[in-house]
Amino acid sequence: MSPRTSAAERVAIFAAVSRLLQYPDEILLENLQLIANVVEGAQAGARQELAALIDRMTNTPLLELQAEYVETFDLKRRNCLYLTYRQTGDTRRRGMALWRFQDLYRKRGYSMNNGELPDYLPAILELTAEAAPGDKGPLELLLEHQPEIAVLHRSLVDDGSPYASALAALMSVLPKPSAAVLEAARKIAEDGPPEEQVGIAPFVVADTTSVSS
Repeated sequence: MSPRTSAAERVAIFAAVSRLLQYPDEILLENLQLIANVVEGAQAGARQELAALIDRMTNTPLLELQAEYVETFDLKRRNCLYLTYRQTGDTRRRGMALWRFQDLYRKRGYSMNNGELPDYLPAILELTAEAAPGDKGPLELLLEHQPEIAVLHRSLVDDGSPYASALAALMSVLPKPSAAVLEAARKIAEDGPPEEQVGIAPFVVADTTSVSS
């Protein structure tokens, strides 16, 4: 991690980005100032990135925000918020990848609900933010998918999406990408998600938008 970033700052950024990357609703709009307050003590770069997104959400009608969200994340596979998709696609390999996330929640007394798969980025960020100080499991699994996070950020930047600010804030409190991470991100972006080669349905597990105990 960046030596300039404290554990408390990371938790604040993880929690804020988790909420801002979820489908916008009236509750989110009501809590935008609270989210801004949560990240007030974070490093300048992350705070400014999130302030830009929060300001835009504050000044944009809800229906417009919702339409933009669907256009950005639901209608463009390259912007999907599911961390295992870029590496495994909808193949059988994804079943084991998803099981690792699901097992992470189960062992901590959480379950997924509301129809999101367990590799949903906002959910793993929420779990990481809520993890006990000595519990490194959620953060370690998140960091395994740093290349996918980098690819998502690049895609959002290319689209000119305001949500790129949320990914920029997140990346600012993660370790500086190593050569291996950068190469993995390049390969993921270049190859795209794999396709199933045999006619057997992929293993699928249940999931949720947010983590609930």
